[in-house]
Amino acid sequence: MESILKVKNYLVDNAEKIIRDMTDTANDNHNPKLSPEELEQFIQKNTQFLVLLADSLQGSRESAEEELKQWSKQTGEEEAKLFRRFSNIMKPYPNRRLIFLQKISQISMEHGLSTEDVIKVNNRFCYLMDVSMAETISAYEMYRDKSIKDHQREINALSAPIVPIQDGVAVLPLIGAIDYTRVQHLLNYVVPTIPDLKIDYLIIDFSGTMAIDMEIAQHIFTIHNVLGLLGIHVLFSGIRPNLSMTVVKAGIDFTSFNTYGSVKMAINSLK
Repeated sequence: MESILKVKNYLVDNAEKIIRDMTDTANDNHNPKLSPEELEQFIQKNTQFLVLLADSLQGSRESAEEELKQWSKQTGEEEAKLFRRFSNIMKPYPNRRLIFLQKISQISMEHGLSTEDVIKVNNRFCYLMDVSMAETISAYEMYRDKSIKDHQREINALSAPIVPIQDGVAVLPLIGAIDYTRVQHLLNYVVPTIPDLKIDYLIIDFSGTMAIDMEIAQHIFTIHNVLGLLGIHVLFSGIRPNLSMTVVKAGIDFTSFNTYGSVKMAINSLK
């Protein structure tokens, strides 16, 4: 145990030099080249990682695991914020891992560790590296998923604006593909704001929509019924032939709706 603690102390005291040596070796083996700034960030980050691994030789595996998870979560989120492809991060990992374990084995033997202790050190490090990688991937994916949802919410808001055009009349232009997420945004965020606009007529315009499926069509016409109960008259405009076929296939009775070829025609009908 005393020899293992010597290795631990050596790794902590010389962590940055060890990482720089291993980074030079990795670059010699044709790993992706980094800019000077990226290289320095990489070295400092991995120096922290090596210190955490080294400290695990003195404490329990469980406590080291928790510390590494926190470090890895932060690392995963930082990579996600930079919009780096995780495949590019993972590609050099096997080679760097091999170089790392070779270096640790060399240092362990130089400090007089037995073969059994060298294996013990390597096993501990291998396990913690796997834990770290799994946590990094998880944090990366969670951050990216949240970011994508936030961006989608912004896109939904921008692609379904309610535009007042005259007293008591507004237009809701539907732009782009209408999917389940967009419809839920309409139901949960757009429809509840319509009564506050003090309008009598809402024109839902499909001119910017290329396609919707039958389930989505039913949701769209549910919006019609909900607004009708609120005393708002809904008119549809710009429904293309292919959208009309979808509506018919969905079993929706078109005869109960006011439909027009364009927004202009719908507005003229109100006069």
